[in-house]
Amino acid sequence: MREQYRSQDFTEKDLATGPMDQFARWFRQVAAGGMLHEPNAMVVSTATPEGRPSSRTVLLKHYDDRGFVFFTNYGSRKGRELTANPYASLLFPWHPLARQVIVTGSAARVGRDETVAYFRTRPHGSQLGAWASEQSSVVGSREELVGRYEELDARYPEGEKVPAPPQWGGFRVVPETVEFWQGRENRLHDRLRYVREGTGWRVERLCP
Repeated sequence: MREQYRSQDFTEKDLATGPMDQFARWFRQVAAGGMLHEPNAMVVSTATPEGRPSSRTVLLKHYDDRGFVFFTNYGSRKGRELTANPYASLLFPWHPLARQVIVTGSAARVGRDETVAYFRTRPHGSQLGAWASEQSSVVGSREELVGRYEELDARYPEGEKVPAPPQWGGFRVVPETVEFWQGRENRLHDRLRYVREGTGWRVERLCP
């Protein structure tokens, strides 16, 4: 299976000054086009201190000049791995546009106030789900998981304030490199990467 990418040129002159401005530019285009169901879906890759990797898809919830934020159970596999080895890679696979964004950087927990503020915006069911699921741990059956949820639903009915779980919160990935990949004909893809240098950024072109 092979596809010939017929995208427009993507050159250094097309780039924004910094990677977060360039990401915002591409993200707006992807989100506005309606070509992707969840344009904020990204693959988060982490590793143990011994270098054993793992990946999963999560949803980007916020981005700004400080980096990319997502939320999870800190006891999950990614939460444990980031606590022990605070480096991550993010991949935004925007295939319908023949585009990818690849981020590498360090990860740190966001402040508790930021976590609580975001938790308040989640639907009631998602708030209960964060309590019911001990993410990445073994559960005996689906019925057991649903039972936990139903107990919480009885304790915190719709309209009742649900506290943010202490073991749940956000990570911010602070980028060290951000690569913008544009598919081109004959596999001569455009790959432009921002590399952090002190307080600024260097741009380099990579071979496809």
